[in-house]
This record gives sequence, C-alpha cells and structure tokens, in this order.
Amino acid sequence: MSRARRNARRCAVQGLYQWQMTGQDVSLIEQQFVAEHDLSKTDIDYFKDLLHGVPLHLHELDDHMIPLLDRSIEMVDPVERAILRLGVYELEFRLDIPYRVVINEGVELAKTFGAEHGHKYVNSILDGIARKLRAVEVKARQQPQVNP
Repeated sequence: MSRARRNARRCAVQGLYQWQMTGQDVSLIEQQFVAEHDLSKTDIDYFKDLLHGVPLHLHELDDHMIPLLDRSIEMVDPVERAILRLGVYELEFRLDIPYRVVINEGVELAKTFGAEHGHKYVNSILDGIARKLRAVEVKARQQPQVNP
C-alpha cells in the first residue's frame, strides 16, 4: 500500500474533522490544506476524492453506521466520526481497495488521532460494515484455502 495513499487519508481525516467542526465548504478546506501543507508525498487526487466524497454521500455513509453504533452519530467522538465516515466511503465507493486495507488504515488513523481506545471502536464498526458492504470479499477471505 502506498505511502502517498496513507498520507492522503491522514490529510482527508484532518480536513473532514475541520469540516465537521466548522461547517466550512470543503473546497475552501482543500485550498487551505494545499496552501499550508507539503503534499509532495501525498496522492492529491485521492485526498480530494475522500475530502469531497464523504460530505457528498454523508447521509448514506451515516445510514450504514447508525445500526452498529452504541450511541447517536453526534455523540461519537468527532475524530473517530471523521475516520469512520472516511472508512465507510472507501468500503462503499472504492472497491479497488481491499476491505482489510480500509479497516487497517482506519485503525491506524484512530491510533494516531483518536482517543486511547478509539481504534477498537473504529475496528468494530468498520468490520461490521465490511461484512455488509463487502460480504462476498469477506466470505472469500474466510474460506479455507485449498491447495491442489
């Protein structure tokens, strides 16, 4: 998995957090990020896809999460909410990324930016959503491998 994609996710989570907290237009957040950060080692197109895609599909993403949450979406820590939304977006709209990568990246982001045990919560929610949105992929991974 490329470091450029990992950097794109890190930047997107920060941008999505800012969007959640301020309600600023994501285009302004994108411009600010590009101006203020060294994005030379970042997949800029992927960053933009995540930053714009999550707000565009917000209700759909939240609808996938709500049945698995132990609290209202508004009560989820804002950092973890941004990470979860990003992960659900990838699970639903970026089928080119294996579900295990999406979950692992979400966990790593939560370890970096979230609360002390937030990564466990993120792991649980993304795993549950992957079982629904990527059921065929999850099932294929769980099948015992038969070697001829």
